[in-house]
Amino acid sequence: MKITRRLFALLALVAFAASASAEDLPNIVVFLSDDHTLTDSSLYGSTDLKTPNMERIAKDGMTFDQAFVASPSCAPSRAALLTGLMPSRNGAEPNHSRPRKEIKKLPAYFQELGYEVVSFGKVGHYAQTPEYGFDIARHFKYHEDVAVPEALKWLKARDSEKPLVLFVGTNWPHVPWPKAEDIDPKTIKIPSTHVHTPKTHAARAKYYQAVKTMDRELGEVYDLAYEKLGQDTLFLHTSDHGAQWPFGKWTLYDDGIRTPMIAVWPGKIQPGQRTDAMVSWVDILPTLYAATGQTPPEDLDGRSFLPVLLGETEKHRDEIFTVHSGDGNNNVFPTRSVRTGRWKYIRNLHPEYKFLSHVTNVHKEDAYWPSWEKKAENGKEAARKVKRYLERPAEELYDLEADPTEQTNLATDPQHAETLKQLQGKLDAWMKEQGDQEKVYGKPTLLESN
Repeated sequence: MKITRRLFALLALVAFAASASAEDLPNIVVFLSDDHTLTDSSLYGSTDLKTPNMERIAKDGMTFDQAFVASPSCAPSRAALLTGLMPSRNGAEPNHSRPRKEIKKLPAYFQELGYEVVSFGKVGHYAQTPEYGFDIARHFKYHEDVAVPEALKWLKARDSEKPLVLFVGTNWPHVPWPKAEDIDPKTIKIPSTHVHTPKTHAARAKYYQAVKTMDRELGEVYDLAYEKLGQDTLFLHTSDHGAQWPFGKWTLYDDGIRTPMIAVWPGKIQPGQRTDAMVSWVDILPTLYAATGQTPPEDLDGRSFLPVLLGETEKHRDEIFTVHSGDGNNNVFPTRSVRTGRWKYIRNLHPEYKFLSHVTNVHKEDAYWPSWEKKAENGKEAARKVKRYLERPAEELYDLEADPTEQTNLATDPQHAETLKQLQGKLDAWMKEQGDQEKVYGKPTLLESN
């Protein structure tokens, strides 16, 4: 007899309540990819980049179509995950910064319950990883690509009765991207927001190769997790933000902040589900903590979405807030946003600044940005895209239903004045609640006209 969604949810809640009161706690395994844009995977619609492990894992659990990071750069994003607090509240605002020492970090929550909490690879921001208090933290240096095989070796050999929280962070598809061994650059579909040049095709082929490596490692960790730890294991896969492409990483467009997320928990999460529930990376800590039967602290910014996983509800958040401050002297361009299911409002605090990044500033032999600039000299559409990446207005408003790639800014359109006002108010209130000081980190570059 086919089990209805409501009946399955009821059975899952009963099973969860029973396990929460039992002596044995569920194991938790989290696999983090690095700089992976959601749409660059077949699970999320790519037709020329296959990610078979993401697809098969999704069949075992729940896929989130509206998951978002707190900030689209590595250190603040990971600090938000590991503290349950947004950057303004945990102290890690620009890239390479750290959360304040006195803040309770994720490992401590689970160690108090008797867990062994282990990290392999890039989980915190590289060398910051041990500072979060993991029982074991290994292979966290920049592109220390032995991290995943070493995690597999460690897990195979593990002999302990303690419940386990295991974080495995691959460096892929973070740059530098590897040689494209089995991908033909000519077959690649270039995003509509990018400039089509041979250099762009070649670079994306290498990026695709990196995504394929990530997908393979994901499958290896997933398979061993259940082979070694058993069925009472909550497995979560997600990425820290979008890839290092224009309008992705370091920006608050959806290619920067919207992230893949898959959750599997046999017997508790119904297989083959997709959800539009809006969740944030700050919600992950309280969700994992709630999965042990505990009540998460109320002073966190994050809120448990365990009820979504168990089928109890189909909604979580009404708005998603995101922030970005900068990365050293790159992209010194503080910006804030609020996103609903339909609308995105972005406030660029200093529109007089020029948006520069590793994309525009690093001119290696295989860099593609110079080819964009060259094409922009005589190509109107290329010039528009280049200018749009380098220069931003004070406010941006997008109707994501009509304009999912965020191309038409409606902030000055009188027809949407009321929507703009409402979102301005929501962002104002949230920034005040967060104690956002709107600080500028790094040395900005002014636009030539200023």
